[in-house]
Amino acid sequence: MLKLEPRAAPSQLMSYLSPVLAVLLTTLCGALLFALLGKNPLAGLSVFFWEPIRNVRGWTEIGVKCTPLILCAIGYAICYRSSIMSIGAEGMLVAGAIGGGGMALALDHGNNGGAGAIALVIVAGMLAGMAWASITALLKDRFNTNEILVSLMLVYVAQLLLGYLITGPWRDPMGFNFPQSKMFSSGFLLPTLVPTTRLNLGFVFAVLAALLGWVFLSRSFAGFRLQVGGMAPLAARYAGFSQRKALWTTLLISGAAAGLAGVIETIGPVGQLVLSMSPGYGFAAIIVAYVGRLHPIGILFSSFIMALFYIGGELAQSRLGLPNAITGVFQGMLLFFLLGADVLIAYRIRWSK
Repeated sequence: MLKLEPRAAPSQLMSYLSPVLAVLLTTLCGALLFALLGKNPLAGLSVFFWEPIRNVRGWTEIGVKCTPLILCAIGYAICYRSSIMSIGAEGMLVAGAIGGGGMALALDHGNNGGAGAIALVIVAGMLAGMAWASITALLKDRFNTNEILVSLMLVYVAQLLLGYLITGPWRDPMGFNFPQSKMFSSGFLLPTLVPTTRLNLGFVFAVLAALLGWVFLSRSFAGFRLQVGGMAPLAARYAGFSQRKALWTTLLISGAAAGLAGVIETIGPVGQLVLSMSPGYGFAAIIVAYVGRLHPIGILFSSFIMALFYIGGELAQSRLGLPNAITGVFQGMLLFFLLGADVLIAYRIRWSK
């Protein structure tokens, strides 16, 4: 039978090349999938990987998709490096949208808004994301609950809360009974970076967050302390590093980053509160974090691949007539091949009688 045997010295080079290999295998299997669906494989791959980057507008749309992915993945990377296995960035993102959107609705009474008002809205969104993350931290700290289950359950609570607000007290009275808030005034929207496109200042915030995340993890004592706690809990305890403090620090940082992503979506490309604030950015960011090797700079590149999948999936629906599940299929294949490559880097397959 076949069994996995640990390698004496796993290849460090292959650990860095495995995300590239996973992308290549995903591309090959994507071509096979298009062929099985009766589509031209080359045309399908062109729609996925070439059409989104063919012009400036396509690049700006990639930037729009990358923004929430980068922010959520940065929070995941900090959590996972300290062995806090939260998967609830989607709920924190929705909470940030609620907090920021509520602040915008409270301030937007026909006035001009401006930089000060936008700053208040952004801070409200980040605080809302941190408050949502603190629920997981509190339950883990006081009752030793499983942060994976708690953070996942809170995703659906946040979505239900958003649904209640935009079908109830925050519903647009002029919205023909659609579940949405009113559109925010232009003074409460993030300025765009490229005229006539949706790319806004939030993309700059995301890139800055990635750089700050790199500095925090690689150049600060606090980041070193978190990583020691994740890699060697006994050594961290012996050194006097507080596991409780690490729990709260990582989850609050993750909540702030995801909340920022939510409020950027609200006062950025969406411009109001709607039920579909996120097509699953918080879950896709898990793949982004691992493809980027939990490194903030690597996350910048892996978010680009995931953004291509989102835009390519939308184009495949409109031009090839494929179902919207095609994006999830590509995301799943990428994660499957990445995990498979990581297993084979650490283990070799042996045949034994």
